[in-house]
Amino acid sequence: MAGGHIAHCLGGILAGRRAGSTVAVSSGDLCLTGAELVDGVRRLAAGLSDRGVQPGDVVAVVGFNSIEYMELLLAIPYVGAIVAPVNYRWSFEEAAQALELVRPSAFIFDGGYGSWARRLMDSGSFSYVGLYLTMGDPVSTSHAANFVSVGHIKRSPRGTMVMEPVSAPRDVALICFTSGTTGRPKGVAISHTSLIIQSLAKIAVVGYGEDDVYLHTAPLCHIGGISSCLAILMAGGCHVLIPKFDAKSAFKAIQEQKVTCFITVPAIMADLLSYARKENISGCGAVTKILNGGGGLSAELINKASCLFLHAAIFSAYGMTEACSSLTFMAINKSEPQETENQLSSHSGGVCVGKPAPHVEIQIGREDINSSSSPMGKILTRGLHTMVGYWANNTVDTSESVRNGWLDTGDTGWIDRTGNLWLMGRQKGRIKSGGENVYPEEIELVLSQHPGVAKVVVLGVPDSRLGEKLVACVNIMDDWKWVDATDEHQGEGKEVSSQTLQEHCRINKLSRFKVPRLYHQWRRPFPVTTTGKIKREELKTEILASLQPRSNL
Repeated sequence: MAGGHIAHCLGGILAGRRAGSTVAVSSGDLCLTGAELVDGVRRLAAGLSDRGVQPGDVVAVVGFNSIEYMELLLAIPYVGAIVAPVNYRWSFEEAAQALELVRPSAFIFDGGYGSWARRLMDSGSFSYVGLYLTMGDPVSTSHAANFVSVGHIKRSPRGTMVMEPVSAPRDVALICFTSGTTGRPKGVAISHTSLIIQSLAKIAVVGYGEDDVYLHTAPLCHIGGISSCLAILMAGGCHVLIPKFDAKSAFKAIQEQKVTCFITVPAIMADLLSYARKENISGCGAVTKILNGGGGLSAELINKASCLFLHAAIFSAYGMTEACSSLTFMAINKSEPQETENQLSSHSGGVCVGKPAPHVEIQIGREDINSSSSPMGKILTRGLHTMVGYWANNTVDTSESVRNGWLDTGDTGWIDRTGNLWLMGRQKGRIKSGGENVYPEEIELVLSQHPGVAKVVVLGVPDSRLGEKLVACVNIMDDWKWVDATDEHQGEGKEVSSQTLQEHCRINKLSRFKVPRLYHQWRRPFPVTTTGKIKREELKTEILASLQPRSNL
């Protein structure tokens, strides 16, 4: 095979000193040496092949972080299939949309998602799923006889896969789901090459190595968690896996396993700092590297994190799923960002997100900007890190956002004379909350279906924990009453409150992270342009003026 393959890291693990020492630790006290991990991946690959998984097939996976999940990320592409991790935070309806998009031949799930598998089997719409595999503990349902465990297929009669890894058509290794502008899942097809060079960038910039012990704080269904996992695999470090992030489990792992590195989003960092304060935890001296993505850390979070993790270099990364995670990096707790000379224009400003990684080209597209003097424009990127395209009907489409090799990130920004990229905002109003992409149009559609809501606009406002938190600005129907928590209820049924709207969102199957926590009654017509579009920034300015910023720490 001429090209690279993510499973080639297995040879490096066997050749390194981790072959005979611990390379993976789970919360259930399961420990694997490097040799055991490699053997497990190869046996799993052989078992998948025996069960009919072929090159080009899509295999969907849903579950919490585990050693088996990590093995699947390598074993599925090993046989030339494409791994499609499904977000465990989704509702079943959202997951079903994603599966309809990629039409997997196999569905692999852990015990908590047995009900999903049962519904898929009972539905006549998913007949293309021919294999159901369970991770972890056995599933106790009426369909249990139709499910085979990952552990069972590892005991394939053929034993360990001895053939060289193969690749799917167009080098696709992974389909990572992200929301489209309507909120429906979009499948981003990512190549082996993109994953390899992204891993090498993280190794080069952050400095991962064989001595590192990496705590999986991010889910393995997100590109940040996947790319960092592969970087540690390629560097030969040790993995510590907890099912999903909570501050108590994370600190237990940090202290017991002498964790040296992990990644965060602002919500994770805020939770770690809050828990450390409550439990009087100080001086986590083993931690030397922290990489933050999913939104910038506030100055308050950076200062407190630097005090708690005394010896840690903290890096910030800016990126997106379509660019295989990080485009730019910046050290944020060692020195102040260099002041630039070209901030004289009234258009200057934004958030500095650092310089591009070595393999990344970034360009500012200004063809749609009226003022030629403005440094701002669309942030475009080109290179081997960009997606193969969006997956649809078993083909890859690149026409939507790639032109002449340049990927439109959907963000607006500018580049200063020192090469730093400054991020101004999102072109289409996408909100980043708790590391998740949220599209306001999807939430507005659900809220507008409530009989008491005349019109609604959903905004993202700064939040020290989530990066951005969701605020719904609501116009109610004339014959309905807005009820605050302190108001006296009339009991006539035509009342709208924060609680009733939150419940409405849940009934309509919105994921928890998409449900606004703040609701603001808007008593006037919303500000609009001459073409009738909502002036979201003007509305946001008014909302921010009415909100009192409050620290979550």
